[in-house]
Amino acid sequence: MENSTLKERLVSGSKHSRLEKFGRILSFTCIGIIALVVIAILLFVANNGLKTFYENHVNPFSFLFGTSWNPTSVGPDGKAAVGALPMFTGSLIVTILSALIAAPFAIGAGIYMTEISPKRGAKLLQPVIELLVGIPSVVYGFIGMTVLLPLIAKLSGDQVLNSGSLLAGIIVLFIMILPTVTSMTVDALRAVPAHYREASLGLGATRWQTIWRIVLRAAAPGILTAVIFGMARAFGEALAVQMVIGNPSPVAMPTSLLNPASTLTSILTPGIPNATPGIGLNALWSLALLLMLMSLVFNLAMRAIAKRGKL
Repeated sequence: MENSTLKERLVSGSKHSRLEKFGRILSFTCIGIIALVVIAILLFVANNGLKTFYENHVNPFSFLFGTSWNPTSVGPDGKAAVGALPMFTGSLIVTILSALIAAPFAIGAGIYMTEISPKRGAKLLQPVIELLVGIPSVVYGFIGMTVLLPLIAKLSGDQVLNSGSLLAGIIVLFIMILPTVTSMTVDALRAVPAHYREASLGLGATRWQTIWRIVLRAAAPGILTAVIFGMARAFGEALAVQMVIGNPSPVAMPTSLLNPASTLTSILTPGIPNATPGIGLNALWSLALLLMLMSLVFNLAMRAIAKRGKL
C-alpha cells in the first residue's frame, strides 16, 4: 500500500511539474509575441518617420517648430514646407482642455458613486458609463457634425463654423474620455482604505471634510493617472476629431476656439491613403512618429505618478 501511494504521488508530482513547465513556456511565448509586435511597430514607424530627416534633408527643428505645412510643393529655398507646430499645437489644445473639463465631472461622479450613494451609483451611473465607453467614435463624430457644429454656429452667429470648430473637437473629446476617466477615478476612490474614513469621522470631521481632506488626497495619484490616461486617448483620437474640427487649408496655427483647426490625427487620417512616395509620405510618417512619442510620454507620466502613489 505504501509503495502504491508513493508511486501515485510521484506520478501526480510529475504531472504537476509538466503542467507548470507548459504554463511557463506558454506565458513566456505570449509575452515574447507581444514584445515582438510592439518592437516591430516602433521600428517600422521610426524607420519611416526618420526618412524625412536623412533622405529629404529636413531640419528636425524646422519640422518641430515650423508653421507651414505643404509637403507636396517646393518653396523658394528649394525645400518643402513640413512644419508640424500648428497640428501639434491643435492636438495639445484639444487634449488639455478636454481633460480639464472632464476631470471635475469625473471626480464628482466618482464621489457620488463611492461616498454619497454607492447603491444608486452602481444602478444608475455605472450602466451609463459602460454604455458611453462602448459607443464607436464615428457615432460621436457624426453627432458632433449634425448637432454640435450647427449649434455652435447658431450661438456664435457665424454659419461658416458649420464646417468645423476647435471648440467642437474639445467638446466631442470631453464626452469621449469622460467615461474612461470616471471609471478610473471610481477605482482610485474605492482603493482608499476604509479605516482612513473611519479615523477621520472618529476625530469629529464631517463627511465632506473627510472626502475633501482625506479621501481625495489619498486617491490623488490614481485620479491624476486617470486624467493622463484620458489625455492619452484624446491625443490619439482620429476619426471623431477629423469630422468636427474642420482641417483648414492651408494649415495654420489655431487662433480661436471657434475657428477650424488641425491636429496630428486629422492630418494623418486623410493624408496617408492619398500620399505619394517621397517627402509627402515621409512627412506624414514623421507626424505618426511624433504622435507615437507623445503617447510614450503620456505612458511614462502615468507610470511615474502610479509609482509615486505607491511610495
